[in-house]
Amino acid sequence: MSLIIAAGLLLGAPAVDAHRVELDHRGQRVDVTYRSNLDVTHKQVGTVGVGGRANTLRCAWKANVSVDREARSAAGHVLVRTIASDAPIEGSRPGWCKGQQNAIAQEVAGRTSSVREHLLAVAERDREALALELDAAHSPVRS
Repeated sequence: MSLIIAAGLLLGAPAVDAHRVELDHRGQRVDVTYRSNLDVTHKQVGTVGVGGRANTLRCAWKANVSVDREARSAAGHVLVRTIASDAPIEGSRPGWCKGQQNAIAQEVAGRTSSVREHLLAVAERDREALALELDAAHSPVRS
């Protein structure tokens, strides 16, 4: 199972982590789902050592975490938004990036608690913005 998750992380596939809340907005129920997505990028840095010299070759990686929010109101409004992260998960592994992809995927998968904490924090911070978006969706159109 963890191999499947690791393979998904390598491909930048969305993580299966989701958070659902039900809000009351102006007397109507709003079902909100937050889903985390990870986009892992690799950057090859350093040089291959020549005879008698140290090798500085390493793979710097970064996993950008974004959260997709989908809010469905009882009135039929659907609001979708992607919230980008301001703090990516980063790391470095010795050697070529191609040879380190599985190890990087496992390292990212080992930080799922950080991703979950981020998802919950984003959901909490998003409440006010969501309320404003719902207000705008309910207000009559002005010309």
